[in-house]
Amino acid sequence: MKHLFTIILFFVGFQASDVKKESAFQDGEWFKFEMSYSGFVTAGYATLSVNETKLDRKPVYHVVGKGWTTGLAKLFFKVKDRYESYFDVETGAPYKFIRKIDEGGHTKDVEINFDHENRIAEVNNKKHKETKNITTEKDVQDMVSMYYYLRNNIRTESLKKGDEIKTNMFFDEENYGFKLKYLGEETIEVDVNGTDVKVKTIKFRPYVMAGRVFKEEESLTLWVSADKNKIPLRIKADLAVGSLRADLVQFKGLKHSFKIEF
Repeated sequence: MKHLFTIILFFVGFQASDVKKESAFQDGEWFKFEMSYSGFVTAGYATLSVNETKLDRKPVYHVVGKGWTTGLAKLFFKVKDRYESYFDVETGAPYKFIRKIDEGGHTKDVEINFDHENRIAEVNNKKHKETKNITTEKDVQDMVSMYYYLRNNIRTESLKKGDEIKTNMFFDEENYGFKLKYLGEETIEVDVNGTDVKVKTIKFRPYVMAGRVFKEEESLTLWVSADKNKIPLRIKADLAVGSLRADLVQFKGLKHSFKIEF
């Protein structure tokens, strides 16, 4: 339960080359997800919004992800998470990342500023009033911007089952190698905006090479719409007992038409 909202906010943005190509998203895009345990016990909700603005006079997308527990889950384990990313409209390179969370009393308040020219991440830990400069990998992404970047650039027509997509990510104070394994296509039934529909999806197995939150042995599966939007429709984490799941239940502001199967 503790990492459910990190999982959803880590993967919901799902997007490597030039964002000047036809973009999969636009200003005003908004998603709402319902989190559940074993597919039927509602644990909470998460939202993800995209707004175009400026940061230090640079045109950027500002993405805000929020997650919170509800009902009985809130009584046993209260969660209130907020993630923000500011990334370049043209290149997708992140300039600023904010992580402010409260998960059952475990809190973090971190702001990261990226200097891509010098490959430095300035990590400002506001809770502990500490600032560190850490060397980053080339073309690094934060945990939110990376998936908008991939969303724009993954070309499924050239993928074969078993192919892996790799990229670099910076999270907290560390560099991570991240990869996605392509599992093929699948048509699933979803309930979005109050309507049950069948949607053709592309299916991935996300892995993180190393880290405290995500482990390779975790069985995570991601379903993304096979249309031009490439929106995340379902995320499932299989556990030793039961499973955790996030389902898209509402959306607005899509750039392209949402295709359904009849």
